[in-house]
Amino acid sequence: MRPARVALFSLAMLASLRLGAQTPTFEQVLSLRQVGAAALSPDGRHVAYTVRSTEWSENRYDTEIWLARDGAAATQWTRTPRGNSGSLRWSPDGAWLAFLADRGEKSQVYVIALAGGEAFKATAAKEGVNDFRWSPDGRWIAYTAAESESAAMKARKEKFGEFAIEDADFSMTHLWLAPVSATEWAAGRIPDATRLTGGTAYTVGNFAWSPDATQIAFDHTADPLINSWITQDISILTVSTQALRPLVRQRGSDGNPVWSPDGQHILFSSSGGDTTSNYYRNGQLLRIAAGGGTPTRLAADFDEQIGGLTWNARGIFFTGRAKTVSRLYRIDPERGSTAVAIDTPMNVTGASFSADGARLVFFSQSASTLSEVFVSALAPFAATRVSTMGEQIAGWPIGSAEVVTWKSRDGAVIDGVLHKPRDFDPGRKYPLLVVIHGGPTGIDVPQPLPGNVYPIAQWVARGALVLRPNYRGSAGYGEAFRALNVKNLGVGDMWDVMSGVDHVIAQGIVDTTRMGSMGWSQGGYISAFLTTNTTRFKAISVGAGISNWVTYYVATDIHPFTKQYLKNDPWRDAAIYAKTSPMTNILKARTPTLIQHGEFDRRVPIQNAYELFQGLQDVGVPTQLVVYKGFGHGITKPKETMAALQHNWDWFEKYLFGGGGRP
Repeated sequence: MRPARVALFSLAMLASLRLGAQTPTFEQVLSLRQVGAAALSPDGRHVAYTVRSTEWSENRYDTEIWLARDGAAATQWTRTPRGNSGSLRWSPDGAWLAFLADRGEKSQVYVIALAGGEAFKATAAKEGVNDFRWSPDGRWIAYTAAESESAAMKARKEKFGEFAIEDADFSMTHLWLAPVSATEWAAGRIPDATRLTGGTAYTVGNFAWSPDATQIAFDHTADPLINSWITQDISILTVSTQALRPLVRQRGSDGNPVWSPDGQHILFSSSGGDTTSNYYRNGQLLRIAAGGGTPTRLAADFDEQIGGLTWNARGIFFTGRAKTVSRLYRIDPERGSTAVAIDTPMNVTGASFSADGARLVFFSQSASTLSEVFVSALAPFAATRVSTMGEQIAGWPIGSAEVVTWKSRDGAVIDGVLHKPRDFDPGRKYPLLVVIHGGPTGIDVPQPLPGNVYPIAQWVARGALVLRPNYRGSAGYGEAFRALNVKNLGVGDMWDVMSGVDHVIAQGIVDTTRMGSMGWSQGGYISAFLTTNTTRFKAISVGAGISNWVTYYVATDIHPFTKQYLKNDPWRDAAIYAKTSPMTNILKARTPTLIQHGEFDRRVPIQNAYELFQGLQDVGVPTQLVVYKGFGHGITKPKETMAALQHNWDWFEKYLFGGGGRP
């Protein structure tokens, strides 16, 4: 046995030399600190933002708040053992920053003074706080919290033990009001909160204070079930009397209220009366008088989803995508037309404004940089970087990431991101790995370290090409493009992926004997479809993927998703379910397939993994199923994420690279 060990060791050493001494390990990539949320103080002078780090000893991620005061270098502001901090919100006078943190008593609102010192606990919601907002006069904090277990439920458990009735056992969420009192907080006392809404008629979602701090507009649904979005309406609460009046009551979903600076109007997002296609159709942005009336549509000229709305003295702003680029847009409140708000080639996401709208903080990332926090005046725009995340990857052999474009089988124009090794030679042929995003309304953009459970950086450093296609249905390309896979799931997606593969092959840079494909969620479904419908890949990995649309339809927590894309249920149109299901052609499968799935996945139930696994075994295809214990649709702890990375590395090492490579 000794010679064999020596041989394996030698292969590993050679592979390590090929990869290069600076190639990041899985642990190094997963240990990278990442910015997550940012808030600009009302006067525009200070930036608070969160940084996520990895705590390997406890197998968790930790999120803390950093503060950059008045243009100075940022320093860590909170240190919370075993507790994450987020949802940053400045008090109207800028003297306090409030945030949500779980410090052993469920998620509560904490406040910390700009002047420094310890954070004070400001709420004591029994079931924890979901979200909160300062009142514009700074006297109150309104928050939402789930109701405690009812007496009837406690009695049921006492008598009958634990069971659940599907779509019937849930807790409503309601509004509460907590007084602001620095004196009480400093003394370790939490002022009593007042309930603003209650009962079982509705559950509260998003909410917003009126500028004069007398009213709260909020959206609500019949219950908190994920598929009850179609019942979402908007009401207004008068805080002093707790009187309620309906504002928007119409067919479909209407929510996310935003007040105008003068308090005369409210913006809201709407499905436009549509109750069936919220997954791939554009939502609408409507404006209504705060006293009620007929809504007016704004931004009808913007053919994509609108997010991150802000209405201040300088206009209505939002972030949106134009293909792989993210921009800040401004809406003219009177005419309703949209235009790019700032002239910059930078990607702009997560914008937060000063009280007067003159300055903003935002995130930006490029093909070669990690996401960073920037601050700038709105005009003239001159961005200054606040965070220093990019220093962590200085010197890493990351390679390049560029947008490529091709035509699919039916003529649809498809974009993708192609990653090449740093020492790329157009005269060589490289292995090709295709990584497919989820959604389907996700999107891939040029960035240095994508992948999560897929070791893209290590494959590129190993000497491979990686293609990430924005197949039909992806966000950023307009509603018509997002609808191209309606009644054509899998089939049209495969056209886009394989035409992209052919496009790269046509450049003469691909070793067609060493190609692999993989993806998670919808990307896992497309990978499963490729497993049973093509033999061009040497290996495939299916992460949390759908193998049979009937199995998925009856077990998922979002039943309407299937009916919206396939336009029927399986009992009335079995043919469309067969046409788009990977299992239909299981007898044609020949490609070795790794299957990865979370044990308690409700979005794509694990039955899909077992069905594909058994089918591949029955037809003699090499396969392996890895179940990540305790996880749902995503893997949310670092050690299991590293395990998933290793499993993918090992699978493709075996079938594409012949083994011996070390991540």
